[in-house]
Amino acid sequence: MAKTKTTFFCQNCGTQYAKWVGKCSACNEWNTIVEEVIQKDNMRNWKQTATIKRVSKALNIDKITINEEDRINTKNNEFNRVLGGGLVKGSMTLLGGEPGIGKSTLLLQIALGIDKKVLYVSGEESQSQIKMRAERLSENHSNCLILTETKTQNIFKSIEEVHPDVVVIDSIQTLHTDYIEASPGSISQIRETTAELIKFAKETATPVVLIGHITKEGTIAGPKILEHMVDVVLQFEGDRNHTYRILRAQKNRFGSTAELGIYEMQNTGLREVENPSEILISEKDESLSGTAIGATLEGMRPLMIEVQALVSTAVYGTPQRSVTGYNIKRLHMILAVLEKRAGFRLGAKDVFLNIAGGITVDDPAIDLAVVAAILSSNEDVAVPQDTCFAAEVGLAGEIRPVNRVDQRILEAEKLGFSTIIISKFNKIASKNYKINIVLVSKIEEVFQRLF
Repeated sequence: MAKTKTTFFCQNCGTQYAKWVGKCSACNEWNTIVEEVIQKDNMRNWKQTATIKRVSKALNIDKITINEEDRINTKNNEFNRVLGGGLVKGSMTLLGGEPGIGKSTLLLQIALGIDKKVLYVSGEESQSQIKMRAERLSENHSNCLILTETKTQNIFKSIEEVHPDVVVIDSIQTLHTDYIEASPGSISQIRETTAELIKFAKETATPVVLIGHITKEGTIAGPKILEHMVDVVLQFEGDRNHTYRILRAQKNRFGSTAELGIYEMQNTGLREVENPSEILISEKDESLSGTAIGATLEGMRPLMIEVQALVSTAVYGTPQRSVTGYNIKRLHMILAVLEKRAGFRLGAKDVFLNIAGGITVDDPAIDLAVVAAILSSNEDVAVPQDTCFAAEVGLAGEIRPVNRVDQRILEAEKLGFSTIIISKFNKIASKNYKINIVLVSKIEEVFQRLF
């Protein structure tokens, strides 16, 4: 009888050890080393009858030809935008997100709406459960095949029978292979099953989309090497108590990671939000102090977002500074600039800042909107509802220019704003805007203009 082979893996980063140790030397985490059984077979090809042996040859970089990536249109504009134009053939995409956020719904909706033959493999739900969800999504589902299986060898047999154009796996943590004697979801199983799927995807030019569970810290469960192995890592975010969901790319070998997809969860599935400003600007019957509209950019997409501020007298000795969706250190800097350069006494007051719509903004172009919201709340005078802002604030109190200002102006004009306040150092390409463009260079000019 052959001796059982075991080794030790770090559950946090996937580093392999010959014996148990208390602290992982790679990620410095304690008590994350666990013993796992490994029994590798010599035959590890996804297709056991395959005999193709390709040897790679070194080429001079000048002689390498660039081929345009062949993409599959998913018929979902938000998903296509985040991917960079669609699913690249032979690519491996990993989608992570909180439990119940809508990962399976999103991929089933795409699988039902796509024109290609899709094999949807589920290790978590039965075929009847998926059929009930598909009827609720009310999509055309003639080309979608459903398979409930967790063993990779059986999955590859089904793939050879049906020859799908796209494969969806829900989820990678439920799969297991015969070549590793470890439980499903363990580090060695996740790594081995992913390697088999990648080999299949690259050899057959079939795009594979995986759903991945996440840990309580918010990272994708399994070894960190999983994210290095795949081509695209997508994060599906949102609050289960709210209807809006945001799709971001954390890694993308075929496009930008700055793009953003926004969905609204409804009874009939996820609705694509083509105009995100509709959810990021709240409807008001009357003007309220402490709100200002900023023009920001997420990738190539301009967004108009509402900045809400509340300035009040500090009840306790130390004033509070609280933010949601904005950098707290940047707020401290802006408050210091207002105190030092513009003469506003905010050091003894509580300041609360919120970005409406539940998104997080890193664009410095909303600095001026933050300043306007804070001063509006402090003076208790409302900023005109038809005015928006797009400028960065410097440490000397100067209003600095921002990039791609013409896109921001066009978006503000399209949404019906009559005035946009920007830096006078910005170079504007066109002079034919119907919106009134106000050029300023100092915070004092903004204050005089508004209040």
